[in-house]
Amino acid sequence: MNWNVNGNNIFLMVIVTFLTSVVLMPIIKYVAIHVNAMDYPNERKVHKTPMPRLGGVAIFLSFLVGYMLFANGSVRMLSILIASFVIVLMGIFDDINPIKARYKLIVQIVAACITTFYGNIVLNDLSLFGLTLTFPVPINYIITIFVIVAITNALNFIDGLDGLASGISCIYFATIAVIAGILNTMGGLDVTLSLIMFGATMGFLAYNFPPATIFMGDSGSQFLGFIIAVISLLGFKGTTITSLIVPLCILAIPIFDVALAIFRRLLKGEGIMKADKEHFHHQLLKMKFTQRKTILIIYAINIVFSIVSIFYVLGDNQIAIIIYLLLMILLLFFVLRTDILFDHHKKNRPSKK
Repeated sequence: MNWNVNGNNIFLMVIVTFLTSVVLMPIIKYVAIHVNAMDYPNERKVHKTPMPRLGGVAIFLSFLVGYMLFANGSVRMLSILIASFVIVLMGIFDDINPIKARYKLIVQIVAACITTFYGNIVLNDLSLFGLTLTFPVPINYIITIFVIVAITNALNFIDGLDGLASGISCIYFATIAVIAGILNTMGGLDVTLSLIMFGATMGFLAYNFPPATIFMGDSGSQFLGFIIAVISLLGFKGTTITSLIVPLCILAIPIFDVALAIFRRLLKGEGIMKADKEHFHHQLLKMKFTQRKTILIIYAINIVFSIVSIFYVLGDNQIAIIIYLLLMILLLFFVLRTDILFDHHKKNRPSKK
């Protein structure tokens, strides 16, 4: 296996960004408290005491250090930097004084347009089970923007438990690097971004794993979601990821959770952006698992999905599909046995009369 990316040792890339994140986090925590970027507990949140946000700012600054030291300059990379700054800036404002969802959506679309039109990061085609689907103009641009916005919000939606979004992101970044090593395609921009982001996010996770001392806030969850979306699209354009099934497998839990949240809220006649306490991790907490055990269970499930994607890349498609189907059956059983989609206990609740 090649241990270098564009002449840089992969371990050095991870260690430098990790240490940068670790050093910056206490400083950002102090700043968050000073500007009152605090997450206060309420009836739908798990934490019991006010927590400083803005952890995502330290992740972003560590990402910038990694870029300056290890990434090659290009128009594509510049578009990612500009769009990331837009996302993080919006997140900072939201962490200090919450912004309405529609305004955040507008900013996300603007950021997606920057990478799509200026950076020319466009999903023109995709392959699945040997079939290739090509998207004509302007459908390809519309689909690309939709994918970026959807994945950005997927990470934001599931960021409801200590270490959840950051841990899932780390698994994603590590899986991309492993797949690149298997395919001997370590020189791609997607791999460089994955290694830089893995170190930066792991540094945050050191402070965010239960019991957390700082939250990433919208500045972090939306930045991570945005970068994951961009890496997925870069993989489509290159040779690291050659089909739709790979990123779908790695992001299975966030996609699964967001899809069910949308259906659940539609069934209840609520807005799809309305927050609730019925997410995947909330269901595990209802089963009396501790926060730490809940996080570890979700990590384990996500790692299995990542292993499926690696099997797929290795050419063991039959094994990958069998494992994937078994996992989907287990998740379906989970849906039927919990309140993640349907409120099974509603009929047993006492009348308000």
